[in-house]
Amino acid sequence: MDKFFNGLTPKIYTPLWNKYRPAILQLMVSSAEGPQEYKLFGHEFLSANPKERGTFTFTLQAHRGKATNNIKKSVIAQDLLSVLETSKKALELMDSGTYEFRLDKKFILHIEKLEVKTIGAPEEKVESEQ
Repeated sequence: MDKFFNGLTPKIYTPLWNKYRPAILQLMVSSAEGPQEYKLFGHEFLSANPKERGTFTFTLQAHRGKATNNIKKSVIAQDLLSVLETSKKALELMDSGTYEFRLDKKFILHIEKLEVKTIGAPEEKVESEQ
């Protein structure tokens, strides 16, 4: 019954994300060198929520502990973000950049540190004429 959870969905994927948290943190660190991938055990997610077959894919972009894209329809992405919010290391990393977490149909988690694009910054200094 939804009223039991005050309109919020239970954190059904949180235990799984907690299990994978050390690997995710290591991949976040390594993503400074380039995109990273990690194969998850799909049967674990299917067992956690068998009614949701086929809706496990998501893209989460996070900066400073908050999603920068809309993840309202993805409980699995919301649960990942909530686990990351409990990690001091993840918060430190997200303070220094934006990370993209993408889970594909084969349960491969892709983690990429996105480049920061400064708007309106001069591309090069122009020396004044003497």
